[in-house]
Amino acid sequence: MTQMGWQGHLNLTYTYHNQQTLITDQYSQAPLKIQRPFYPEDKEICHSIILHTAGGMVGGDRLAQQIYLKPHAKALLTTAAASKIYGSNDQPTQQTIVLDLAENAVLEWFPQENIIFNQANYQQSLQVNLAPTATLFSWEITRFGRTARGEQFTAGEWRSQTEIRQNGHPLWIDRQHLTGGEFIHSANSLKGCAVAGSFIYLGKSVNSQTIEQIRELWRNLDGKGQVGVTQSLGDGVICRYRGHSTAEARHWFVQIWHLLRRIQLQWAGIYPRIWLS
Repeated sequence: MTQMGWQGHLNLTYTYHNQQTLITDQYSQAPLKIQRPFYPEDKEICHSIILHTAGGMVGGDRLAQQIYLKPHAKALLTTAAASKIYGSNDQPTQQTIVLDLAENAVLEWFPQENIIFNQANYQQSLQVNLAPTATLFSWEITRFGRTARGEQFTAGEWRSQTEIRQNGHPLWIDRQHLTGGEFIHSANSLKGCAVAGSFIYLGKSVNSQTIEQIRELWRNLDGKGQVGVTQSLGDGVICRYRGHSTAEARHWFVQIWHLLRRIQLQWAGIYPRIWLS
């Protein structure tokens, strides 16, 4: 690693052939790496785990990922652990992710949570390009400060940009900017909460009955956070969470995912083993 930080890359191409999804092209540059693919439910659905071998990101790091699913390919991607973004040395930490889904492809994109340490300066970008018949499940969960140690996000900066396009037309553009300090306590920001999360589904249309089932999942959890569910994004839904527990956010998101998986794709629910480690 140079003084400028890691310049990591991960490029993956998934291809559907003979009723199986395979990684047919891959390139990685440290600290990013992909584990050998596996198939815990069906050969059609390729499960992959992304590794960050440096253990965390610091100022000056630049990471880029590009994931391409060819027609009919089906893949579930997650990370081996939470991503830790350490306090900055006055240089920003940047991560750019591009997801391209061809016709009838299905991607379940579920990285484990980001932990933004106090004084971190983190910029992330997610760009999604969808064919009209592609399906996307995606979440993002972020914790500000190591609250288990009593740390708060009192200084630093977090920027997040998500752009989802279909045939070049924008479906969802979401830009967020949070600075450490008093603003985090604003009612228009996190209202003193340490955790924020978003769950996005795009694919077949989601009816009002399913929207109500998603809201009922939260009521049954008797959660302590605040949530919102919006039928939007064309054929899809977006769910928001703010609270104090990454476990609570992920538990609700997993239930939403399993519900939509069953209703929209007629697939059974599954829980990746890496999340239990």
